[in-house]
Amino acid sequence: MRKQGSGSEGAAPNTDFAVVLPKSIARALAMGLLALSLVACRSNTSAISADAAQPQAGFPRAPLVKSEFIFTQAPFAQCHASTIVELPDGSLLAAWFGGVREGDTSVRIWGSRCVAGSWSAPEVLADAPGTPCWNPVLFRDRHDRIWLFYKYGSSAKTWKGAYRTSADGVTWTAATDLPPGVVGPTKNKPVTLTDGSIVAGSSVETAFSWTCWTEISGDGGSTWRRTGPIAVPWHLRGIIQPALWGDAQGRLKMLARSALGRIYEATSDDNGQTWTDAHPTALPNPNSGIDAVRMQDGAIALVYNHTTRGRSPLNIAFSRDNAETWWRTLTLEDEPGEYSYPAIIQTHDGLLHITYTWQRRRIKHVVIDPKTADGRR
Repeated sequence: MRKQGSGSEGAAPNTDFAVVLPKSIARALAMGLLALSLVACRSNTSAISADAAQPQAGFPRAPLVKSEFIFTQAPFAQCHASTIVELPDGSLLAAWFGGVREGDTSVRIWGSRCVAGSWSAPEVLADAPGTPCWNPVLFRDRHDRIWLFYKYGSSAKTWKGAYRTSADGVTWTAATDLPPGVVGPTKNKPVTLTDGSIVAGSSVETAFSWTCWTEISGDGGSTWRRTGPIAVPWHLRGIIQPALWGDAQGRLKMLARSALGRIYEATSDDNGQTWTDAHPTALPNPNSGIDAVRMQDGAIALVYNHTTRGRSPLNIAFSRDNAETWWRTLTLEDEPGEYSYPAIIQTHDGLLHITYTWQRRRIKHVVIDPKTADGRR
């Protein structure tokens, strides 16, 4: 498969040229591209099994160690896009955006700490007065510094990336904007390579293109450069919000949300410098966020909506072969409504912690023991 090359720091694709064709030739080329796109679309659709395309009622219920709401009352009407991290002292920090509704100027970044099993009342972690905030991402680097990445702007087409950092998840530095052209991790946590580099999964959403990128920092977050794009051939409105993981050999893998009915994947053999084109997996996707984590034993846990329509059910699946096949799939939620935008981490004790949107009114937190859940016992 063709690999996409690296871009310069904060650089966007070069668009400083135009080619003007006679109308008859332009029309013929457009029809040819449309035909190729339709062929590719039919090929992708035919490869998806009937079982994978629709919600499944046969998946067993996930055995939960804990299931709880982070809050039951809050000073906002709606909430969405949660993220979670384990702090250096072993406590947990979760964050999300909340306000009157998504995209409203009242939307800010909120957070809560879980100490000794109890979540604190929601408090504001980041704000951009008069402008909505979006998609926080919590990340703990190799020096135990906690990063809160987030976006602010009128929409995903115009938002700007920013961050705050903390040593304890309680006190935070002032907000700092990321460089022009760098938006930070769009939804899911970055990964740290063996050389200490930070690789964040990013994406752009414009009126014409949905495309993934990676943003890499080799100096602890002081500077960033983009690599990519990682795209779906023949599909402009392709993939966004990648979830990343890697191994000691410098091989990275991403799974991404798509508007094409399935989760898409791409790989890098050089620590994210170049990537393959994205291609479909067997797993369905209703154009909704996903997240994954490479666990301590090397297995992969993925949280996603196993459907092509709507945002229920919400499921967790396990893979022992780096997401080539999925060993076991379980159900977290299957009632009517929205259960979406999951975040997943594994804490030092081996447990999996998952947060997700519950009906846009609350953020739910569940804990799973992977030794029990993935069928090895």
